[in-house]
Amino acid sequence: MTVEQNVLQQHSQKHQQTLLNQLREVTGTTDVQLLQQALQVSNGDLAEAVAFLTEKNAKVPQQDETTYYQTSQVASDRYISVGSQADTNVIDLTGDDKDDLQRAIALSLEESNRAFRETGITDEEQAISRVLEASIAENKASLKRTHTEVWSDSPNPHDRKRIDSCPVGLKNVGNTCWFSAVIQSLFNLLEFQRLVLNYSPPARVHDLPRNQKEHRNLPFMQELRNLFSLMVGSKRKYVDPSRAVEILKDAFKSSESQQQDVSEFTHKLLDWLEDAFQMKAEEDREGEKPKNPMVELFYGRFLAVGVLEGKKFENTEMFGQYPLQVNGFKDLHECLEAAMIEGEIESLHSAENSARSGQEHWFTELPPVLTFELSRFEFNQALGRPEKIHNKLEFPSMLYMDRYMDRNREITRIKREEIRRLKEHLTLLQQRLERYLSYGSGPKRFPLADVLQYAMEFASSKPVCTSPVEDIDSSAPPGGTTGQQLPPPSTAEQDSLPPLESSASGPTTAPTAAQQQRVPIHKPFTQSRLPPDLPMHPAPRHITEEELRVLEGCLHRWRSEVENDTRDLQGSITRIHRTIELMYSDKSMMQVPYRLHAVLVHEGQANAGHYWAYIYDPHQRCWMKYNDISVTKSSWEELVRDSFGGYRNASAYCLMYINDKKPFLIEEEFDKETGQILSGMDKLPPDLKHYVKEDNELFDKEIEEWDALQARKAQQEKLALATAAAAAAAASATSTSSSSPQPMSIESSPPDNAAPQQDPEYMEQPSPTNDSKHLQEDTERAISRAAAEQEERSPEALLNAAIKLEYARLLRFAQEDTPPENDYRLQHIIVYFIQNQAPKKILERTLLTQFADRNLAFDERCKSIMNVARAKLDVIKPEEVNMDEYEMWHQAYRNFRETTVFMMSGLELFQKTNYVEALMYLIYSYQYNKELLLKGLYRGHDEELLGHYRRECLLKLNEQAAAMFESGEEPEVTTGLGIMNELVVPCIPLLLVHDAERDLLAVEDMRNRWCSYLGQEMESNLQEKLTDFLPKLLDCSTEIKSFHDPPKLPTYSTLELCERFGRIMAAVCRVPTEGR
Repeated sequence: MTVEQNVLQQHSQKHQQTLLNQLREVTGTTDVQLLQQALQVSNGDLAEAVAFLTEKNAKVPQQDETTYYQTSQVASDRYISVGSQADTNVIDLTGDDKDDLQRAIALSLEESNRAFRETGITDEEQAISRVLEASIAENKASLKRTHTEVWSDSPNPHDRKRIDSCPVGLKNVGNTCWFSAVIQSLFNLLEFQRLVLNYSPPARVHDLPRNQKEHRNLPFMQELRNLFSLMVGSKRKYVDPSRAVEILKDAFKSSESQQQDVSEFTHKLLDWLEDAFQMKAEEDREGEKPKNPMVELFYGRFLAVGVLEGKKFENTEMFGQYPLQVNGFKDLHECLEAAMIEGEIESLHSAENSARSGQEHWFTELPPVLTFELSRFEFNQALGRPEKIHNKLEFPSMLYMDRYMDRNREITRIKREEIRRLKEHLTLLQQRLERYLSYGSGPKRFPLADVLQYAMEFASSKPVCTSPVEDIDSSAPPGGTTGQQLPPPSTAEQDSLPPLESSASGPTTAPTAAQQQRVPIHKPFTQSRLPPDLPMHPAPRHITEEELRVLEGCLHRWRSEVENDTRDLQGSITRIHRTIELMYSDKSMMQVPYRLHAVLVHEGQANAGHYWAYIYDPHQRCWMKYNDISVTKSSWEELVRDSFGGYRNASAYCLMYINDKKPFLIEEEFDKETGQILSGMDKLPPDLKHYVKEDNELFDKEIEEWDALQARKAQQEKLALATAAAAAAAASATSTSSSSPQPMSIESSPPDNAAPQQDPEYMEQPSPTNDSKHLQEDTERAISRAAAEQEERSPEALLNAAIKLEYARLLRFAQEDTPPENDYRLQHIIVYFIQNQAPKKILERTLLTQFADRNLAFDERCKSIMNVARAKLDVIKPEEVNMDEYEMWHQAYRNFRETTVFMMSGLELFQKTNYVEALMYLIYSYQYNKELLLKGLYRGHDEELLGHYRRECLLKLNEQAAAMFESGEEPEVTTGLGIMNELVVPCIPLLLVHDAERDLLAVEDMRNRWCSYLGQEMESNLQEKLTDFLPKLLDCSTEIKSFHDPPKLPTYSTLELCERFGRIMAAVCRVPTEGR
């Protein structure tokens, strides 16, 4: 079919597709051949077609030879599609009341036809509209949400700034991950990218649009150009596609908002793009044959060769995205082989015409971009809804299409016949091998070689002359334990018995008959072997040496023969498999290579899920993962795990291959004058350069305003700090002789001439007496020890000696290997500094600050030492101790204590089963702790332990919410979904971002729990709530910038903090490591 014929017949093809879609929706039947047969039989009358299908479904389904359609008689759509999935509101056609059934059919058809007559919009277009309406509605609803959700923008524009030339992501504006996956796959086809960027609308577009097609497609093309230009030259990490989605939404009018199959969107998108380029092609080549670049890029042709009722036919058809069934196949080639052959094809190869019907497809022209739709959704007639197929399907990174080309038809048929013959032989060999590996006539079967080995072991066992029941005391009570005694111990056991027990047992060399008859007591854990005087296996009663020799010779020979036969069969099977694998490996059948360009992945169930794409970057020679705003480097191994299926609920639904002999598809454009590669803004035409420049200027302005705001905040905080410090200094000066001491801090007393500093936050205590007393006692103890050991009594000598003693004490703490509940870092900042290798100058100044504290005892010795310490602080020059670095280390310690409080509070609440309140403490403690550990191993706490309780808390909340949902009570259901929407769902990206196996499994468990409800009967209002909630659970970005505010932290003294931390850590560390 030529392009001109394709355009002329477009209306009739769409009308036929509309009829097919109506039949699918009414009957739930997805078999395209059966639907087309129904239309043929009824001559296009929908009521008769439905009646035909209803009667056919009521009978036992027998495949008739005439069901294969004759492609020369029936025009098909350009898209060979398996059809969209039916809505969940499917009319029940299984009832007995035929009058009600006919009335329902008539009403449905009348409503459908009336809508088309009034609006001119087909059902297919309305189906696409439902997707767009749902997306826009979700986007608008997200603006009204009171709780921050996963797709919220970070208020800090630096978080949204593009790094170098990293690919630009697309913002999920509400259930639009499908849009992002498709658009990114097309954008990374550089030839397609150039077509869109350099597209100029027809000249007549400046007048009023003359038809609906121009009114719909041309504005969309302009928005797509704008979006592509931002993806090329934006300074943002990700851009917003809302305008393009809005254009799509405005193209259709529908009051419904039910989600449809995303493949329909892909079909329609290419359809609109083709229309837009067709208008331009017709204008540019008036009077000539127009060339549509979209058709040349994405469309190919195949030859249908068939036999219908003994009559042969051939017909050429166009195709775009080629559909492949997944169910029942293990790899892509098996899917293609099945798709290329329909029905009984022996008559195609034989000289005589038989009555059998069938057809083969042979590609005559493959498009540069070859797209396969993997049909992973099927309609469950019993449940009345679509279901997803999770079967594993492998596909190669390089696909050779030679075997499917029409020019190789004869050699392929020969090879297919050879493969068929080999597979028949393979089946026979496998059946023979199975008889060796599963031998026996009963329900339990074993390998024959093992059976012979067991027989040999039995024959060679030591003969016994007694019955197996004679040595059992029949007088022993059957169920009691009073008459039962221990079996005779083994020699090793007897050697280990105490003398009293040994003597009580009698002589070990001559056990009595009574001892031999004792019934053993079953001890499942301590008794792991039989007594030594009983045989390990049953044995023959009587066997002569001659019999044993003959039997062993026969069994050994038979076993060798069986093993040899088994090896020969396995070797033959392996060789046949290898021959089949290499059947198409000769060079003549490797001339049409297609390299995998993109894989579009769906995770979830048929009714809800999340989409992302893996796209190969030929310049970096690696796979990239495009997941909404997140664009990260990936690997073939990760792609295989997520795309093949059979693992979790993720699998590929679309494969995009490109002709490896046409590098222009992915090659960058060169400047015609300089010969340099065009990149960035140089790719863009003038109008788009201006558009991107304006957007970048807006973003630069946003960054400037943010930086100015942060600078003002920092200045205000600095002024507030200085004011508070001055006030604190004034209060300190007036209360030096006060009876109530100030809170103690190891850095709370600066030199007299220095600006007084506030107590650090981690030392602000609600009850300073106990904490200050504890630290003062340590300091005074060091001074007393120094005075006792030091001969020189000068204050400076005592200070130096006391500091050395205190440092030695804290060094021992830092080097001691302690259990988690006894963390010395919380007791003293110096322990934290030593473990994290703080500079020596920082340690010295911190210790000096401890001894310079005004709150030491008021005896003369302490006062004099305090004055000397303050004097030493006073003479320290700025170049000797970097105060910025000093403050940085103390801020790090404050962060450590704050993280500890978050961790402790979360674990305490978790232990009390208060999971709702515990979650935020555990979430923030994990995030803060991870940041600390990036700077050093001893900067934070055990990451595995925190990760375990964060994960367990989410799982507990998920269980609680699911139980509330299952109750069916409205308040419970609302509360349960509230927990999921406000707490669990926003946290899921935190578990996905680092790709940890246990976190991924936990997310999978949570998703599976909710997806399992899809197959259960429930109230309509619950079904509606579940349908609304599932996309949020499954559609999660791996980046999260905004979140709930951290909980308010209580303040603890050092002593109280250490005690509470010790108690909770002693409790949680009892959980075995393997349990975590």
